[in-house]
Amino acid sequence: MSGPLKGLKILDFTTLLPGPYATMMLADLGADVLRIVSGSRPDLAAFVPPFLPGTDLSCAIAYLGRGKRCMALNLKDPRAVAIVRRLVADYDIVIEQFRPGVMAKLGLDYETLKAANPALIYCSLTGYGQTGPMKNRAGHDINYLARSGIISYSGRKASGPCLTGIQIADVASGSNHAVIGILAAVVHRQATGEGQQVDVSMTDGVVAFNALSAAGWLVDGQETCCEEGVLNGGSLYDFYETKDGGFLSFGGLEPQFFSAFCETIGRPDLIAGGVAPPDLPRVKEEVRQVLKTKTRDEWMALFTKVDACVEPVLSLGEALNDEQVRARGMIVEVDLPGGGTVRQPGHPIRYSATPPEYREAGVPAGIHTREVLRELGYTEEEIGEFEKTGLFR
Repeated sequence: MSGPLKGLKILDFTTLLPGPYATMMLADLGADVLRIVSGSRPDLAAFVPPFLPGTDLSCAIAYLGRGKRCMALNLKDPRAVAIVRRLVADYDIVIEQFRPGVMAKLGLDYETLKAANPALIYCSLTGYGQTGPMKNRAGHDINYLARSGIISYSGRKASGPCLTGIQIADVASGSNHAVIGILAAVVHRQATGEGQQVDVSMTDGVVAFNALSAAGWLVDGQETCCEEGVLNGGSLYDFYETKDGGFLSFGGLEPQFFSAFCETIGRPDLIAGGVAPPDLPRVKEEVRQVLKTKTRDEWMALFTKVDACVEPVLSLGEALNDEQVRARGMIVEVDLPGGGTVRQPGHPIRYSATPPEYREAGVPAGIHTREVLRELGYTEEEIGEFEKTGLFR
């Protein structure tokens, strides 16, 4: 095992998307990640199609479980709790995604496990955090975004808020802030020897994503509304349909880019009005009509020759086959446990000295249970008894 995080050992009690994505990022960089899963309540990601040919392994688990081992335990069984406490003596980072209080009921909360390992880093990743009046409330990505304020000024006045195609709160907020929080705690521990609990709220994260609008509101109290800001439809910065039903994105806010855009579409007369002209609705409609005179690719044949901050709206398939994506190594071949390989999205950061290592795709739940117990010193007879008496269910 190599990578800049070699030596970090993480017990992963998370499911679905936020936690597993975070620990996949850490595993790519060399961390030793052991997933602890229920043998009787499968992760919902295990049912997300498509499935790898000839297997019952979903592509989601094969991706999110990349580089990790997986152990099945019934955490309601006191013997499982004892096993986890033994693991914590060696695996010095825990990440969990239960509602506040659940791990305490199991005897696996931070204060309890810290007694077994005072240097323990314990990351709790939830929708609303460990404190506050909403800490025990259920939620999903759409709810966290809705409460953040972001959705109130995203979308169109005529149609209201719009759904996003990815889970912004789950991944951009939850996963990434968990990684940041864990690594910040690791640096602190290296300097002081002291562990700590890291409390990551997906809602906190998306509230902070209001960067420019929130900074403004906190000064003058002015709300940002749909299609009234420069970046949310209140300027020519927008998406435009083309003749073939495709779309272009235009982001040329700076004068030189806006001028290049106007020249390329044959409307240099619009340059004087700027990217947010006083008569925006009229100008925007005229731009829409101009861009509908050519197909997406016909326009891109022109815009690739100039710097105008214009790019095509690509389908997912087009994006994954794009020469820029491939040149950046964003599609990788990962070994499958039973032989062969599977294509997956790669690690999104480039390192000059410590590139990521894609050790193996994710595995079915519990496949390493016996292996881990043997490493902890349990005998085959003890492991067999555990299995017969339901410890792995």
